[in-house]
Amino acid sequence: QVQLVESGGGLVQPGGSLRLSCIASGRISSIYTMGWYRQVPGKQRELVAAITSAGSANYVDSVTGRFTISRNNAKNTVYLQMNDLKSEDTAVYCCNALSVRTITGYLYPEVWGQGTLVTVSA
Repeated sequence: QVQLVESGGGLVQPGGSLRLSCIASGRISSIYTMGWYRQVPGKQRELVAAITSAGSANYVDSVTGRFTISRNNAKNTVYLQMNDLKSEDTAVYCCNALSVRTITGYLYPEVWGQGTLVTVSA
């Protein structure tokens, strides 16, 4: 079974930084895309950033220039470096993985983590 576990959330002041990590566990052979979504109560879940196994990344406009996504394919880990945080970045951040293939050849189309809370407040 494949699982995603996030870490790195917390409380930070406006203008501060946080680094989120997400580790995919299980007998994984490959993961095509890993990304981060965020969810605020009463609003739609939003894709923040995603990165393919080849390193191609995309970001939602509101975080471009402030957030950087990266991944370590060998460790099945994705990171989100968040700088110059704003109050509107407050949300539960969830890790997402698309097309996760195990060493036995089984394909998980999509896997989600439980989420980690990021609170930006003075």
